[in-house]
Amino acid sequence: PRTAEALTGRVHHLTILPLSQGEIGGVTENLLPLLLTDPDASVAALPSSSTTRQDYAERICAGGFPLALRRSAIDRDRWFADYISQSVERDVRELTRIRDRQLLREVLNRLAARTASILDISKAMSGLPGERKTHENYIRLLEDLFLVRRLPAWGTTLASRTVKSPKVHVVDSGLAAFLLGLSPGKVTPDNPSASTEFGHVVETFVFGELSKQASWLEESVTLGHWRTREGDEVDIVMEFGDGSVLAFEVKSGERTSTNDVKGLKALRERLGKRFIAGVILTTGPRSYTLEDRIHVLPTDRLWRPIP
Repeated sequence: PRTAEALTGRVHHLTILPLSQGEIGGVTENLLPLLLTDPDASVAALPSSSTTRQDYAERICAGGFPLALRRSAIDRDRWFADYISQSVERDVRELTRIRDRQLLREVLNRLAARTASILDISKAMSGLPGERKTHENYIRLLEDLFLVRRLPAWGTTLASRTVKSPKVHVVDSGLAAFLLGLSPGKVTPDNPSASTEFGHVVETFVFGELSKQASWLEESVTLGHWRTREGDEVDIVMEFGDGSVLAFEVKSGERTSTNDVKGLKALRERLGKRFIAGVILTTGPRSYTLEDRIHVLPTDRLWRPIP
């Protein structure tokens, strides 16, 4: 802390997130710039995707930590276990004094079980020892340790009935999968419980990729999620400096339904011309325009360069 105070006004804070899929593959992602310039033409030019559900599962469960990526699946799990233990045991001592490190670990497990969900602290921490204030402090500490992130509610001025609670995300999809006990072999259609958890981790994965790509755009970007009490919701909203908006809905399945587009349509109606494009990301192979300014894309378009 004394070092930080001595450098006031002379340093910038830069958050270093895990590697993006483009960085891992040695390519430059260009989905966001193309969506901002000409989304209709970009979608029309895309070929079918050959990425399978198993391919997605392997990428998502591997995550983006460089040291973890160098290892086999078994060794990677050991690395994740050590990373969490060292963060909770060693790094916590450097940041603050806490009474119960085991409780801190349990709070992390509870948050991982709710990754990509609305953060309802009372519900998430039900049954744990300690007061709500203690749980809130522990969640902030886990954020300081870069183990979890909050995605704030967006568009609270659009309507009085917009939900104001943030979502919580584990900082890395591989770390989330480890905490949930997920592996590529478990994520199969005949394992419904794992498929449900995998759906949340897919959203955490997409949020991570989009936030990394947004961080290197040459303009300010605000990230959030949008949900109303009437049931309209959009997983990830990007608002740019001029007020224009890109919106993303994340699906772990191959097909889209009428309900999948409901939130994007509601947001388009509220924003009018500010709504540039809404994108439903799926694990299916096809890219197509569903209706005015709403498109369906394979999730791998996040890291496969678009001509």
